[in-house]
Amino acid sequence: MACKDAQNQRSRGLPGFLPGAPDPDRSFHLSPPNPGNQVLPPLASLPPGLEYLRQLDLIIIHQQVELLGMILGTETSNKYEIKNSLGQRIYFAVEESICFNRTFCSTLRACTLKVMDNSGREVITVNRPLRCNSCWCPCYLQELEIQAPPGTVVGYVAQKWDPFLPKFTIQNANKEDILKISGPCATCGCFGDVDFEVKTINEKLTIGKISKYWSGFVNDVFTNADNFGIHVPTDLDVTVKAAMIGACFLFDFMFFEHSLAGL
Repeated sequence: MACKDAQNQRSRGLPGFLPGAPDPDRSFHLSPPNPGNQVLPPLASLPPGLEYLRQLDLIIIHQQVELLGMILGTETSNKYEIKNSLGQRIYFAVEESICFNRTFCSTLRACTLKVMDNSGREVITVNRPLRCNSCWCPCYLQELEIQAPPGTVVGYVAQKWDPFLPKFTIQNANKEDILKISGPCATCGCFGDVDFEVKTINEKLTIGKISKYWSGFVNDVFTNADNFGIHVPTDLDVTVKAAMIGACFLFDFMFFEHSLAGL
């Protein structure tokens, strides 16, 4: 069943998505659009634990249902399963935050998400500080720091101010913009998927997307369990893929986190 669901998610169309398409800005490396002759980086050059990401063009993130939070209407630490297109788990992510932050700061809370492989080794650390989230406040907006392996910063996800649309950039370790992400004006996703398009710096080419899959009215209203899909070119740098996983966590907090207490 998991395999079938994952294949159904993979089949959702992506207008303008060109796997392996070259970036006109050359702000990050993509090989020519010829899957048969793709040359992937050697394993020794990749951050430990991210080797498997280089094979993927679809990453599925499934938030686990917290029954205690559903019953009590309280906010508990988030947990996510990260899977490949066949529904096989490749990583597991756990939020570390204090109860005070979850209770009083809610979706704006500062936290750390630790991403571990199936052996329990931590391979990615996502640090989220306490920041603002308002179209009326153009300063001190949301930001994530991505470490892979833990202790080595490889990138950032930074919110950019816009009065109408959710906009973000993916940055390298030097905080230089390498990709842009733009979401829809309405992110409620009550009766369909919500897509955040991933574009080159000049925004002329869409190279991927992060989708929040609609899981049905009952699930969306009565649970805070969300399902996401990250569509990327196979040859995209693994550290950028790791940053997009972090961006997915951020979008969940900012736009889709809710519980019965908030109804």
